[in-house]
Formats: sequence, structure tokens, C-alpha cells
Amino acid sequence: MMKWKRIVSAAVCVCMAGMLITGCGSKSDSSSKKRIIRVALSQSEEHPEYKGMETFKKYVEEKLGDKYEVQLYPNELLGGQTKAIELTQTGAIDFTIAGTPNLEIFADVYEVFSMPYLFTSEDAYFAAMNDTDYMNKIYASTEDTGLQVVTWYNVGTRNFYAKKAINTPDDLKGLKMRVQQSPASIKMCNAFGAAASPMSFGEVYTAIQQGVIDGAENNELALTDNKHGEVAKYYSYTMHQMIPDVLIANYKLLNDMSEEDREVFEEAARLSTETELKDWETDVETAKKTAEEDMGVQFIYPDISLFKDKVKNVQKEMLEDNPNIKDLYEHIQKYNKQYEGEGK
Repeated sequence: MMKWKRIVSAAVCVCMAGMLITGCGSKSDSSSKKRIIRVALSQSEEHPEYKGMETFKKYVEEKLGDKYEVQLYPNELLGGQTKAIELTQTGAIDFTIAGTPNLEIFADVYEVFSMPYLFTSEDAYFAAMNDTDYMNKIYASTEDTGLQVVTWYNVGTRNFYAKKAINTPDDLKGLKMRVQQSPASIKMCNAFGAAASPMSFGEVYTAIQQGVIDGAENNELALTDNKHGEVAKYYSYTMHQMIPDVLIANYKLLNDMSEEDREVFEEAARLSTETELKDWETDVETAKKTAEEDMGVQFIYPDISLFKDKVKNVQKEMLEDNPNIKDLYEHIQKYNKQYEGEGK
């Protein structure tokens, strides 16, 4: 199955990369002259982000259906997140959803989101991400690279899951754990005592199954939507990161639109986030129930302070090494202070 998925993905990517030259999948439908808007996702059709993009598609086509048709490509069909961002940058596709670590090479301000224990509560996290005026300045930081972030999505807290139980940082020693392709995430994982193994999300299931890695770190939906609960039976709430996903557009596409069309796309993006946020909490509870009852996953609630102690120097090193994250870091601290002691 995984081999077939890679074959399909490779074929589609070849087609997408050459479409402007060969005509494979032209940018508009020759019969209707509609502009085809292609959106790449790494997640499945059951994921809240896909549901959010269905809202995006519906809104755009209701308002501008005579001019645009939105096509959604889930399951890394157009390649992993890094490849999809590169295709968006060139204009081969129009939008993609990716985690902020994948944007660090385009604008290093995004590195701050990979900082362990950046947010002290979910309330602070939501407040900071919903500070639209401030976040729009961050979103504009990739314009000169041909990319424009237009909205964000909640993907919960990141936690470790593995073939063995993780109750303390000592349990991570010597384990090979998949992390996102971010220098900060690698530093964090190594500081816990594990061996960081960055790789594409789509490779994780097979890597755990074959013993290439011992586990990974992600939210609860990875257990069910991506079947990781079949190969990793222990999920530990270390809550070490809250890293948002973002919807990234080709900058030229948005910049060349009429003001009216761009307003429709930006409203569609806002509505997609509204849908995703609403569905997220419900889907997480369903995933936990399914993972526990049907897949035999054991959920563990360790003492988080033990894990925080292990990575306290990572924050300091990141602030020293990358001055471009300081302003956003301090902005987030205001929300951490505001929601201090609220516990969620």
C-alpha cells in the first residue's frame, strides 16, 4: 500500500512539475475557462484540515464559481510538505497546508513555534494565534520568497508515542524518535536523551513498523487517521510543543487577483479555520476513544515538569542564535502571563 502511494505521488508530482510546459493538468479548464486552484494537504479526507478546506472550496465556488474551481489533493498526493511548499512557491500548485517548521528555511521567524514549551497553556496559544493584526505581519515575512501565509490551523499539542511506555525523560534515552524537519525540534529531542530522526510524515508508519525508528511525536489524530496506533501502543502526554499548521498561498496568485476576488479567498481561508477549530476537539476525543478501545493504545500522563527541565536551555540557545524570533517570543509571553494559572 505504501509503495503504491509513493508511485502515485511521484507520478502526480512529475505531472504537476511539468504541467506548465507539457500541458499535463493545465491551469484552467479548456471547456469552461475556469482557473483551477490546486490545494495540497498531507492529511486524509477525515482530518479537520481537509474539512476546513472543503469549507474553503465551497465558499470560493459559491462566490466565484464562474471563474474558479478548487481541487483538493490530500494524503501527500502531491508530495510531502516540503515538496508541496516548493511547488506552491513556483506556482505549480496554488495552496498547501504545512506545519510552521517547514517554513523556517523561508523565514526564520517561524522557528519560534518549534521552541519546546513556548506556550504555557492552550488558552495562551489560541489568544496569540487569533491576534490577527500581529500574526499578519508574521504571515507577510515570506512574501519575497513567493509565498504568502493566509491563515492557521490548530493541530493540538505534540506528544511522544512509541513501542514502549514513556513515563520520564529517562525512558527516551537511546530511542530513535521521528521529529519534524526543524533544527529546534531536533535539539529538543536530543536534549530529552532520544536520537532525533527527522523524516517525512508519510514515512512514519512503515519506519516504526520495520524498527527503523522506535516512535514519533504528534497529536492524537496520527494514531487513528494515519494508523500509527497499530504500531505504537504507548502515547505519553509530554505536551512539549504547540505548533500550528498554516495555509500557504502562491504570492503571485493572490497579488494578481482583483481586490474583490482576493477578499473572497481570504474570507474562505478564515472560514476554513473556523471549521477546522470546531471539528478539532471532537475529532481528538473520537481518536482517543478509537485508539484506546479498538487499537489497544495506552495513554500516559507523566509529570511534565521533568520534561521541561531537560529542555530549559534549548529556549535560551534559540533566542541567542536567532534574534529574529525575539519579538514574536516576547509577544507570546504577554499572552502566557495573561492566562497564567488558568490551567488549560
